[in-house]
Amino acid sequence: MPSTHDLTVHLGHDELVIRRRYESLSIANDVLIALWFVVGSAWSLWGSGQVADWLFLLGSVEFLARPAIRLARRVHLRRAGHEPTSDASSDF
Repeated sequence: MPSTHDLTVHLGHDELVIRRRYESLSIANDVLIALWFVVGSAWSLWGSGQVADWLFLLGSVEFLARPAIRLARRVHLRRAGHEPTSDASSDF
């Protein structure tokens, strides 16, 4: 049974329940970073250098989103009355 803090996405007759949304957002961001750099690298070899430059820039901007996601999680936990642990391994 999903809690009130879960994000539920309905896909036809199926549903996807995202329980740890900050962790999920961080993982999705990391996948996008990798995708931009892989496509940018391939494009720089066989395509337009300008398109590759834009893809590299997009990947770099997403690197900036990583600490923003971690900060948003910490602020959210603090406002909810939960003190974030000092253990960096639990940070996404």
